[in-house]
Amino acid sequence: MRPLKQAIYSSRTADKFVVRLPDGMRERIAEVARNHHRSMNSEIIARLEQSLIQEGALGDELSMRLDSPELSLHERELLQRFRQLSHRQQNALVSLIAHDAAEMADAS
Repeated sequence: MRPLKQAIYSSRTADKFVVRLPDGMRERIAEVARNHHRSMNSEIIARLEQSLIQEGALGDELSMRLDSPELSLHERELLQRFRQLSHRQQNALVSLIAHDAAEMADAS
């Protein structure tokens, strides 16, 4: 495993973008974030990254996120292990996670 880089990210230097959410979505995101023990911002970022990975739209930009203070130590370890998988394995894993997440959302 590669050593983690020093964090150079801060909320002051991060890109910001205002998003208008449909009624009720903020509360749903807050609930899911609590269930995942993350902030709403971290939950939104994780879901956007997952979606972009699934579409193959993220490349080297993703590697810069590993040193983000938004990630817990366990999330960093999981991300490092994920990157060790082949592209086919990554896509399969992301598809399984997305499928499970959709089933959980349907159940609630």
